[in-house]
Amino acid sequence: MGVAFLPPLFHRYNRTFFAQAIPYDRLRLRWSRRMSRAAGSYRRRGDVAEIVLSLPVLSPLPASATRSTLVHEMIHAWVDLVLRQREGHGPCFRAKMEDINGQGTDLTISIRHHFPVPPTPSSWQARCDFCGTTTPYQRRVKGLACRACCGRFNGGRWDRRFLLRFEPRPSRVRGEARWG
Repeated sequence: MGVAFLPPLFHRYNRTFFAQAIPYDRLRLRWSRRMSRAAGSYRRRGDVAEIVLSLPVLSPLPASATRSTLVHEMIHAWVDLVLRQREGHGPCFRAKMEDINGQGTDLTISIRHHFPVPPTPSSWQARCDFCGTTTPYQRRVKGLACRACCGRFNGGRWDRRFLLRFEPRPSRVRGEARWG
């Protein structure tokens, strides 16, 4: 599945479901290799809108997942660019989604997907020097204290003695079943 695959699908669905109302000249379609928590997203900055689909999430799934995700994001574009409404999954979005689902196509558009999202390994580990506990984190967080130690020794209140020290996550050792 490549980037060239999206524009023909977009034009087909724009014609079928939106009466070619979504302005393609104000919209950018692209795949993202970095987006790993969602199947797709829509956003607009100024005059240019963008639909982004996740390569890591959608590439292992059937093509119907890509088509449904694209149409879901196209509904967001239609609500924003054509109806000029600022809503997430509000009444305009839901009405259009129900309209498309009622047309008897092979597409099933929903508000939330249940695609398997590949886990992203944490980049950091936080270590409490007081109790020795380590916890995985995606990012470093300043001023974070060990919850267990604050609860046990300070009545649940934050205390500088229990500040967590962030270290880069060690590489996974061969044969290790789980990190943590």
